[in-house]
Amino acid sequence: MPLRLLLVRHGLSSFNLERRVQGRDDLSSLSDQGREQALATGTALKPLTITAAYSSPLSRARDTAALVLAAQAGGLNAQLEEGLLEVDFEPWTGLLSSELKERFPETYRLWLQAPDQLELRRHDGSPYRPIAELMLQARQWLERLKQIHPPGGADQTVLVVAHSAILRCLLLNLLGLPASGFQRLRIDNCSLSVLNLSDGGDGTPELQIESLNGTAHLGRALPAKGPGPRLLLVRHGETEWNRQGRFQGQIDIPLNSQGFVQAEAAGRCLAAVPIQRAYASSMARPRQTAERILAERPGIPLTCLKGLVEIGHGLWEGQLEAEIQAGWPELLSAWKLAPHTVQMPEGETLQDVWERSVASFGRIAAGLDAGETALVVAHDAVNKTILCDLLGLGPAAIWMVKQGNGGVSVIDYPAPVPSGEESGLFGQLQPVVTCLNLTTHLGGVLDQTAAGAL
Repeated sequence: MPLRLLLVRHGLSSFNLERRVQGRDDLSSLSDQGREQALATGTALKPLTITAAYSSPLSRARDTAALVLAAQAGGLNAQLEEGLLEVDFEPWTGLLSSELKERFPETYRLWLQAPDQLELRRHDGSPYRPIAELMLQARQWLERLKQIHPPGGADQTVLVVAHSAILRCLLLNLLGLPASGFQRLRIDNCSLSVLNLSDGGDGTPELQIESLNGTAHLGRALPAKGPGPRLLLVRHGETEWNRQGRFQGQIDIPLNSQGFVQAEAAGRCLAAVPIQRAYASSMARPRQTAERILAERPGIPLTCLKGLVEIGHGLWEGQLEAEIQAGWPELLSAWKLAPHTVQMPEGETLQDVWERSVASFGRIAAGLDAGETALVVAHDAVNKTILCDLLGLGPAAIWMVKQGNGGVSVIDYPAPVPSGEESGLFGQLQPVVTCLNLTTHLGGVLDQTAAGAL
C-alpha cells in the first residue's frame, strides 16, 4: 500500500489518572507512566521508516510524539496540527467522570448512547454539537493529509499522534461511517492502529484496517476488559494453500507447520486471559488452531459450529488466482471491486456467509454471562463479515478489514441488564470493537502473515 498511517493516542495523562474530562483545553500533561508508554511505542516503531509525523498541539500529544520520534534517531519532528485537536468539551473540562455522571445524568446518558446527538452550551450560552463538529474537523484534516501525501504516490509511512475522540472520528471518516458509530471503537493510551490507504486504481479499496488499538508493545496483550462479556475472534493459522495463494473455501485443508506455530503463538498471547468458553468453525484449520490455543486449558470444552465455516467458493476452490483469471475474468474482477455482487460459481454469496456467521456469533455473545470471555476461531471471510457488521459496515466493505493468519480481534459487549430492571445508563450501549487483527505475537507491529486467498 502506498500510504501507511500509524495512529497513536497520547500516553496516560494526569487527567486520565484522575479520571477527569480533558477535551481540548491544555490543562493536563503526560504522567510518568505516559512517558514510559510513549518510549515503548517509539521502540516498537523503530524498525519502520517514518517519513512524516503530525501531532495535536496539546502538550500530552506533543510530548508523546517527541518521545516516540526520539527512538527513530533520524531527527524527525512532528508538525503540530490544529486539525488534530481533541473534542471540545468546554463546559465539562476538568470535571471528574463521577461528577459528570451525578450532575448531568441525562446528558451523560446521551453521551454514552448517542454521542452524535449530544448538544452542549459554551460558556457564552451558544449551543454546539461536539461530535458533529469533530467529524467535520476530521474530514477536513484528512483532505489536507491526502493532498500532502497522495495515496497513489510513493510509499510513505506517516505517524499521527492525537487523542481518543479525534482518532475515532478520523477512522469513521475513512470508513465512510456516520458519527453514530463513535462508541463502536476504542482507542487506549499509546495504542497503535495501522491503516493502509490506496487510490483504488488497481481495484483495491481506498482504506484497509491492518490493525486497531494494539497495546502489546506496552506489555499488555489486550486492553483491560470491562464489566460485560468479551469475545476473542481469531483467524485460523496458515495452511499450505494460504501460502500458495489458493482459494480454500470449504475444502478442509489443515494447518501447515507455520500455522501450528502461529496458533501456539496466539495461545501464548492469550495465556493470561481468562477464557470460559470456546467455539470454532467445524473445519480442521480453525479447530486445530483453537485446540493449540486451549492446549494448557484442559477444562474448557470446544464447540464446533457449521455456521462459522468459510465461504463456499464453489468451482474456484483449489484454484490459484491466475487459474480463476483464465476461467472467470469478469467475475474475479467483480470479486475484487464489488464482492457483495458476486455469486460464486456453484458456491455462496457474501450475503449467505453474512447471515449465518453474524447469527452464529450473536448467539454465542447472547449466551455469555457478564464476566465471561469466549474464544471464537473461524476464517477470513467469516471474521470479516462479523467485524464489518459490528463496525456498522455492509458486505461491500469486507476488503477494508484485514485478517491475518493467527490474528486476534477483541469485541466487548455491555453488561446484560438484570431481568425486570430499568435499562438505565447502559441499556442501549453498542458492542465495541476493542481491537482488530492483532498480530504482534507473530513478530513486529505490522501483519507479516501470508497474503494467501480465502
